[in-house]
Parts: sequence; structure tokens; C-alpha cells
Amino acid sequence: MDSRPVSIKDVADRAGVAIGTVSNVLNHPARVSAATRERVQGAIDDLGFVRNDAARQLRAGQSRTIGLIVLDVGNPFFSSLARAAEDCAAENGSTVVLGDSGQDAGREARYIDVFEQQRVQGMLISPVGDVGPRVEALRKRGMPVVLVDRVDPQRRCSSVSVDDVAGGYMAVRHLLAAGRRRIVFVGTRADYRQVADRLTGARQAVEEHDGAVLEVVEADAMTVLAGRDVGEAIAQRRAGELPDGIFCANDLLAIGVMQAVLLIRGLRIPEDLALIGYDDIDFSASAVVPLTSVRKPTELMGRTAVELLLEEIERPASRRRQVIFDPELVERGSTTALVPAAGSPAPAVG
Repeated sequence: MDSRPVSIKDVADRAGVAIGTVSNVLNHPARVSAATRERVQGAIDDLGFVRNDAARQLRAGQSRTIGLIVLDVGNPFFSSLARAAEDCAAENGSTVVLGDSGQDAGREARYIDVFEQQRVQGMLISPVGDVGPRVEALRKRGMPVVLVDRVDPQRRCSSVSVDDVAGGYMAVRHLLAAGRRRIVFVGTRADYRQVADRLTGARQAVEEHDGAVLEVVEADAMTVLAGRDVGEAIAQRRAGELPDGIFCANDLLAIGVMQAVLLIRGLRIPEDLALIGYDDIDFSASAVVPLTSVRKPTELMGRTAVELLLEEIERPASRRRQVIFDPELVERGSTTALVPAAGSPAPAVG
């Protein structure tokens, strides 16, 4: 039994027409008479022919596909951003193909190579490190690129990001305003620009308050498990060495820290330890203690990135734009003790 895919030649033979006529039915139906179109369509239906759009687009040097490379698809921030980008692309007749670099520069480079070989319309990249030279080379070859969650200081391409320095400052200022003075910042690798910016903002806030100190603890990754490891180490400290406030570089770390300090040390949040995260992912509000977080406009970032890319595709000479959104502090129970509503009975004390 012949298992090869049905070809355009097979359709032409079945319909008794030239290959070019089948091509016109598929791509320029107005050029073909109604009777011939009907005969060709009948052959397509009988044979189960499926057109190979990818091959056709490669021959034409065109595509309706956008390549999106994110740092960690397991992070709800990036999955929400990707969903918003897909929705916006679909509204404009394009599709999004997702690549997860896993915060690995080599893997990121391989995805860039694959997307360029596939001649995607353009790329959205949330970079691991400095991809400036690579972006410049891509653009010289006519490949539009938009950076996501990162500013391009040289303005070689458009970008969509959040003011993470302001976000870090906002988070720690909130802890300081609540009377916390021994603050730990939980982050990760120094070349992760977003984390470095949040730390810069945190340091600025601490420097404005006499008596406040900031300790930096590096986690192995930006995950819940890595946060639990950090939380376990903190929970095992002597009483005089415990922080009274922790700012984590993302919500996954903060949720892991929360699990550890509650289970191992039995610390009370926020009475003994105030905790704040970053990104305001969906899980934050439903944590054991609802997590205060710095919110980024995730969906708006995803849609804006696609819009900037399509703008460059349609108008290659258009000015490159750096869109920077302001973060927003969302206060919840991990930094603010719940106050009973008026008229509600006070909780019983055992």
C-alpha cells in the first residue's frame, strides 16, 4: 500500500488537468472556470489532499508564523504572555511557534537558527543574556525582532518591558513602610537583567532608610523548588539572624520560601516575616497566605510585542520603539495582617 502523501500531481492526474491549473485553483481560484474548479475540488476531496503551506511559503520567501522564545515556559508569567501573543497574532492572520530556552544561551541560539531557517515573519525574544550582536545580524538580513521583558539600550530593535528598577524599589519600600528593617532579597544569576534591575531598585529603597539592611541570597533557579531550598536555609537560622522581610525576584520563589518557613520553622506570615514576590501570577492570590506581589501587565506586554513586530513587518523603515510599562504593587495578606470587618467578632484566642 502506497503510504506517501498525496501530491499536487496526483490531484492533477485525477482531475485530468495540468499541475498549474490545480495551483491556480488553490491560490488564484478566480482565474479558473467554475466547472474546472469543481472538478479539481472533487479530486482533492477524493484523494484527501492537504496543501503544504510551509513549503509554499518557503518557496515564496514568506510566512505567517512568528517565532517566540521565552526564558521558562513553566513560569506562568511567560505562559500567560505567550497566550496573549498568540491571540493577537491570530487576530492578524498569523500563528505563534513557541521555543523555551530554559535560560540557556546555547539553546536560545539554536531556536533563533531554526526560526530563521524556517523564514518566520519575525521573532519575539525574551533573551538569556546580551543578544544585541545577534539581533543586529538578524536585522541586517531582514529579520524583524522585538525583545520581550528586556530593553534594548542601543535601540537596535523595538522592545516591550517593565521598569524593574521601579518595581524593586516599590517592593522594598512597601516592606520598609511596614516597619521591616532586616530584609533579604532572593534572586538568581547576575546576568539575568530583570533580576539585576529589581535588586538595584531594592538597594535604592534600603539606602533611603537608616538602620535598614539588605542581604542578597542567590537561588539556583527561579522556581518553587529553588525557593523552598532558600526558605529551608533561612528557617534554620537562629532567632537573632532571621530577617523580618523577604523580597523574592519572582512569585515562584516567594511561594517556595513561604512553604518552607511555614512548615519548617512555623513562622507566622506576615507577623514574624513579611513576604513579597514579583509578576503577580495567578497562583499568588490563592497561596496559603495570599501573596503580595509586584504586578506586570502580562497580557498587554504579549499583545504589544506582536503589534510592534507586525508594525515593523508592514513598515520596515518605521522608528524602533521601546515600550516600558509601569509596575503595580498588589497588597495581600503576606505583608498586611487581615483586619476584621466592622461588626465582625474578633478571632478567639486559645
